[in-house]
Amino acid sequence: MSFLPDPSLQGRAQAALAPEDQIRRLRWRARRGLLENDLILQGFFDMVGMNLSEAEHDGLAHLLDLTDTDLLPLLLSQREPEGEIDLPEVHQVLGRLRSATPQLLSKNN
Repeated sequence: MSFLPDPSLQGRAQAALAPEDQIRRLRWRARRGLLENDLILQGFFDMVGMNLSEAEHDGLAHLLDLTDTDLLPLLLSQREPEGEIDLPEVHQVLGRLRSATPQLLSKNN
């Protein structure tokens, strides 16, 4: 008997949630240990609220699977998505995040 969650069940459970609940869960996942990531991501959620497309939601979920040290260079346009995260939805949400980043970081100084 395994106590590990079945990934296929997790995906179905996530899909069964209302869009607002999916975004709330994503926002919770966006709480990071690195202050710069946290400021950018939480500020982004404050700006967009519940206005994320399904593609942006999926792209952001992919980005949140990264470590803080892998995520920050992407947010600051120091690196481009490669490998598994080189996806259209990642580029879409990353574009929105990057365009908001200077404003979000200056607001917190």
